[in-house]
Amino acid sequence: MRVVVAEDLFLLREGLVRLLKARGFEVAAATDSAPGLLDALLEFRPDLAIVDIRLPPTNTDDGLRAALAARERIPGLPILLLSQYVEQIYAQELLADQAGGVGYLLKDRVFSDDQFVDVIRTVAAGGTVMDPQVVTKLLGRRGEPLARLSERERQVLELMAEGRSNSAIASRLFVSEKAVSKHSTSIFTKLDLAPSDDDNRRVLAVLAYLMSFRGTT
Repeated sequence: MRVVVAEDLFLLREGLVRLLKARGFEVAAATDSAPGLLDALLEFRPDLAIVDIRLPPTNTDDGLRAALAARERIPGLPILLLSQYVEQIYAQELLADQAGGVGYLLKDRVFSDDQFVDVIRTVAAGGTVMDPQVVTKLLGRRGEPLARLSERERQVLELMAEGRSNSAIASRLFVSEKAVSKHSTSIFTKLDLAPSDDDNRRVLAVLAYLMSFRGTT
């Protein structure tokens, strides 16, 4: 598996490279800036990009924006965000495109190399792995988010989590697509997901559902 690493701190970048190589990964490139990340991703087209959100030149969200730009040109590129921060707007955009594997870990909550390698393999295979604190921040609220849902709404959300479209959900539940759309809107409202692109709200609703069953999603 070929990996590109983007991290501006020298010791952390070199540590990641050494860990990856020791666990059998090929590091195609390791860069310390957003422009370098974009160039490396387009040149090497790796199996996974491990990206610090805040990279030079501005040290704000340059790394995340570079990853999004690369994913527009390489659909399905798996991206693992590794950061100290939760950047809500761009992170939701990355989640909402549903074009490939996505991971979002907080640096101070990665506790072992086995855990980290498992996340890498999951994301590279097209899965989604989110730190619970990231999900909480993206949802913008704490507590049990599903308690307000009716039984039918929970059924709709469960099928959303399986990746089914509205038409597929309607067929499965023997209801109309209009009814599914109505239930979806009610789900978003009860989960306190503010009006925005429905794809973003759909992803966040699914994350809330997954969090109710396990510590990470």
